[in-house]
Amino acid sequence: MERFAYLAVLTFVVFGTLWLEFVVRTRVYRRWRRLLLSVLPVAVIFIVWDLYAIAAGHWWFDTSRITGVMLPGGLPLDEVLFFLIIPCAAVLTLEAVRGVKRWQVGDEPPGTVVDGVRVTDR
Repeated sequence: MERFAYLAVLTFVVFGTLWLEFVVRTRVYRRWRRLLLSVLPVAVIFIVWDLYAIAAGHWWFDTSRITGVMLPGGLPLDEVLFFLIIPCAAVLTLEAVRGVKRWQVGDEPPGTVVDGVRVTDR
């Protein structure tokens, strides 16, 4: 069971934040293009960084705690999932706080109705 420790943590993160989409109505997954544009560039940068660190011998993974599915360059699948899941959880959390606090980020033009609330100029 130790082999799935990394995946267990990621699963906990997914289920720990997934409810925000439905209860707080963050609409993060409904706006999947925006989410991908936020997460993928960061994931690519960190994957390249990890590949460099692995090749240089600066970074390694405890093989007893990962699934063992290795991608080219010695990068575990678990690590790629980390770079996708953790930023999604961060965006969900940010959007939940923003929704509860009624913070305007600035991407909705004034006069737009978001979740029943009209966005106004500040």
